[in-house]
Amino acid sequence: MPICGPLVPGVAGSLRSSYPSADDGRVIRSSLLVVVASLALGALTSWAQGVLPDALASFANSPSGWTLLTVLLVAAARPSIAVGSVLGVASFVSLVLGYQLGSAVRGLTYDPTLWGVVGVIAGPFVGAAAAAIVGRRVLPAVLGAGALAGVLVSDGIYGLTVVADSTSPVYWTLCLVAGTVLVLVVAARLRSVAAGGLLLATAAAATGVLSLGYGVLNAGFSG
Repeated sequence: MPICGPLVPGVAGSLRSSYPSADDGRVIRSSLLVVVASLALGALTSWAQGVLPDALASFANSPSGWTLLTVLLVAAARPSIAVGSVLGVASFVSLVLGYQLGSAVRGLTYDPTLWGVVGVIAGPFVGAAAAAIVGRRVLPAVLGAGALAGVLVSDGIYGLTVVADSTSPVYWTLCLVAGTVLVLVVAARLRSVAAGGLLLATAAAATGVLSLGYGVLNAGFSG
């Protein structure tokens, strides 16, 4: 018995580690909720195109619209950055598939290939940024907020310039305001001049890079 006794805790610990933990269960539940909610919101987005007032109609037909939905859903789950990156892909792609389903119900045809690919590429960054903003680590929060602010500001600039003749300026202006508010809120929370400077630099860089690509993405979406 004395010889076997010390082995028992080790065996028990090994057995316990083979069972799913409470954290594993929370991740699975939050992932399912994100996917289901994204499918539903994607379907509603298709329907909303014909219901929203002209001032807000661009929300249902813009990169920032689905990005905002993905950010809100992932942030609500409060995952780690690694899990957030996976949820970002799951949410964005589910939004696209939900949009396809909603369009089919309305008797419309929609090819999800383009935005499905965009979701796979951009989803990890959007999801990680959302998780970082609600996290406690300063540097990831700065980079995440700057990147998301860049999404909003660049889409607002695109809307107010390239498609200004065919859309209302209201939604695009709200994008600019939301991006600015995000930067200000996160900067106030950080209370650091250096972190605030990095946040502004990240937002400016993200705005510049995304502005180069929004023309192609929006043209592909409208086509």
